[in-house]
Amino acid sequence: MLPDAPALVAPAPGRAALLTPDGELSLLRAAQVPAALRELGPPICVHAPATARRLNLPGLPGAWDLLELFAFCLPAQPAPPTPRGLALALEMPPPTDAESAAALLPEIATELLRRLARARNAPLNRDAGALAARLAEAADWPWTPSVLAALGQPGIRPSRDALKVWRVLPDWEEAAPPPPPGSHPVSPAEARAKLAEILGEGAEQRPSQADFASAASLAFTPRDLPGEPRLVLAEAGTGTGKTLGYVAPASLWAERNGAPVWIATYTRNLQRQLDQELARLYPDPEERRQKVVIRKGRENYLCLLNYDEAVSGAMPARLVALGLVARWALATRDGDLLGGDFPGWLAELFPAGAISLLADRRGECIHSACPHWKRCYVEHSIRRAATANLVVANHALVMVQAALGGGDDGPALRYVFDEGHHLFDAADGAFSAELSGAEMAELRRWLLGNEGGRGRARGLRRRLEELLAEHPALVPPLDLTEHSARALPASGWWDRWAALPEADAERAEDEDEMPEDPRGPSLPAPGAAPGIPRRAAFRDGTPAEDFLRAVRAQVLARTAEGDPLYDAECDLHPLHDDLPEAAAALETALESLRDPLKHLGKLITDLLEDPDLELETGARIRLETASRSIDRRALMPLTAWLAMLRRLREDPNEPGQRPTYVDWLALTRREGRDIDSGLHRHWLDPTVPFATQVAAPAHGVLIASATLRDAARQDPEAAWREAEARTGVQHLPSPAIRAALPSPFDYAANTRAFVVEDITRESPGQIAAAMQQLFLAAGGGALGLFTAIRRLREVHARIAPALAEAGLPLYAQHVDAMDSATLVDIFRAEEDSCLLGTDALRDGVDVPGRALRLLVFDRVPWPRPSILHRERRIHLSGGRPSAYDDAIARHRLRQAFGRLIRRADDRGVFVLLDPRTPSRLLAGLPEGVTPQRLGLAETVRQTTAFLAER
Repeated sequence: MLPDAPALVAPAPGRAALLTPDGELSLLRAAQVPAALRELGPPICVHAPATARRLNLPGLPGAWDLLELFAFCLPAQPAPPTPRGLALALEMPPPTDAESAAALLPEIATELLRRLARARNAPLNRDAGALAARLAEAADWPWTPSVLAALGQPGIRPSRDALKVWRVLPDWEEAAPPPPPGSHPVSPAEARAKLAEILGEGAEQRPSQADFASAASLAFTPRDLPGEPRLVLAEAGTGTGKTLGYVAPASLWAERNGAPVWIATYTRNLQRQLDQELARLYPDPEERRQKVVIRKGRENYLCLLNYDEAVSGAMPARLVALGLVARWALATRDGDLLGGDFPGWLAELFPAGAISLLADRRGECIHSACPHWKRCYVEHSIRRAATANLVVANHALVMVQAALGGGDDGPALRYVFDEGHHLFDAADGAFSAELSGAEMAELRRWLLGNEGGRGRARGLRRRLEELLAEHPALVPPLDLTEHSARALPASGWWDRWAALPEADAERAEDEDEMPEDPRGPSLPAPGAAPGIPRRAAFRDGTPAEDFLRAVRAQVLARTAEGDPLYDAECDLHPLHDDLPEAAAALETALESLRDPLKHLGKLITDLLEDPDLELETGARIRLETASRSIDRRALMPLTAWLAMLRRLREDPNEPGQRPTYVDWLALTRREGRDIDSGLHRHWLDPTVPFATQVAAPAHGVLIASATLRDAARQDPEAAWREAEARTGVQHLPSPAIRAALPSPFDYAANTRAFVVEDITRESPGQIAAAMQQLFLAAGGGALGLFTAIRRLREVHARIAPALAEAGLPLYAQHVDAMDSATLVDIFRAEEDSCLLGTDALRDGVDVPGRALRLLVFDRVPWPRPSILHRERRIHLSGGRPSAYDDAIARHRLRQAFGRLIRRADDRGVFVLLDPRTPSRLLAGLPEGVTPQRLGLAETVRQTTAFLAER
């Protein structure tokens, strides 16, 4: 069943291991690989695009990619996309070096085909043969002969129907509305008992976990007054077991009261961990599927209509991707394309957009008008959530849903916010507004459709077309809406933008640089840059396009020409000469769009509420969908945009006056080119809308984290008050119940922390040399975090050859052709690999064991010196702006340090390559950790010695 092909592995850039069909193993340089493949033919490999990139090849045409075979044979099953990762997923002995990895590839293929053969009669594989034959017919898929042999169907005819997975997916069914939920409390003793039941007999006894469950249960008692939820603020150190600690009372409350508890997380990693922990609560997979639902935004799920249309017009290059998606769609638990059981690496194997465009990312859902509506993954999820015990979602979705009165899921009564230290940032994104070219163009597209372009964007008229003949009163406001929508940026506005005169000849390289120290000026001094395009240089366009040009002109005039930041921004006031006129014209245009839309929405509401009108169920659903969509997709952003534009007509705040919102103008750049501009608005304190719109209407809220308080604060009461300010608790009338449980881990014995004092942090060469020595000293298992993308790339280029020579695989964000989640999966599976990423990657890394034993920061992660941060450090710092910056940096360091120890037997070393690190920032590290300031050589020696101890 195996192909007669060589096996190729690229363990590092420029290096390869090749196994010939005759069994000969050889190590090659990248320059030798093309000649070898010309002689031997396309190779068996793992992740062909990444392999080609590491060997500096344009591609590996015809390659036998084992990831494709894995996705076909074992759909919806996880596996890191490396030879070792596949071996572990298949319970095979993992390879120890490049040569053994190359030798293992044929064995992996054999095992996958063997498993497919054993399951050939399973319902999942009913059409597998016809699908594989179709992929060979249309796209010459190389694995087809092997797959058909394993299925025992070598002569099966190809079938287009094998791609039409919607034919066999189950329909969802409406259920009766649930009865009102009860209010029966969960006592601390009952929470402890439930936790013991979940853990089972003989489980490790963790008293702090039971204490946490007791404290969490107080969020599941009845509230006394509307607007005053039972609120618990609980800090539980890493290793406490807080996940099951809150799952115990939450599941008990849901079972007793007949309503779901919503559990909100910030990262996908915690959602994955929650899913694993919930298997202990509900061991039976079918019961777990009924009682636990993971909810995400509609844009995360496979849209069957998008998939249907992609299959109908698929080019051969995309058909294999669609075929593998078809296999996954039959096996997936929930249809989540961006997480869950969909392998993130699958999208990386095919042309850009082949898979990402299968999700509804532009609000194009036509709901009941869709022929696949009854099988829709999103609709399945919504209906299952209504009857589930626990609903898991991310912070942003929970906030948006709550702000909309519950959205599709209805209002929730009980919330658990895990990773509560992220609430401020999550609310900051959820309750912000952006009046930019991209946002306005998207609204025009939603209202008018593609206007002659390719794609399925239907426009509002096509969404309503079945109703217009029966309700002609809807036509005039719809006509006026379409006419007014043409004031928004038209198709190709970005090309007209690119044709504008450039104010500066050359942009600085893509970099998100952190400041030297936040005590200095946080923004460049305002000044007029030469070459700014004046109004006379603008092309006549829509009011929206004229506004965007005026915004760009002001940003360029107010920022220094040599600004190294990737994006640029400036204060709203004083206004550039061109901006008031352009803003007034856009405000008038948006009002002209809002008014007919409001009228159209009211007419639809009147039809729905007309007692004399007998509407068929389908028509009623379409009207309700249209009404809701007009409000959320059009009227809500228009209302926000008009409020923002009115601000331009008002006097600026007096110096020192505390604003409710922070408004600024921004210019977005990509690869040194200006591509968009806009007016931005954020709440000065985003926890205000979180508290009033999310927490206050609920009956109980638990906010949990390992790092709620600033550990450096000597005054415990002050530390709690700061935690309450960052989570919005201070805006609620009733005080929160506070609980704190320390980590059971012995950080003093199991960790070391160093600050390297004898290197120059501005020198990429010295940073690279330090990282290389430390990574080699640790023998891999190292994570390097950077505050700038450019430095990351420079360091990667410098250290890759030496690490490859030592046999340590090196992966990097912004370098390897993989997304962050895939890179972390590889890092977790490859115990001696090294990973480079930006500071933001730290929250996505949950790697227990030896796979993460060294964490190196290139410099202190100060907050970015933006206008928004400037205003917050002035008004939210209590008169201590420097302390505000310190607290943010200290929290980031503490979070990064917390990645090192995930289990009681983990050991790890934390290194800062920044001699300027203030000691006050290190006070936030766990108790017992005493950072040492040493030279690089001594740091390397101590790292080697400490990690050698077991």
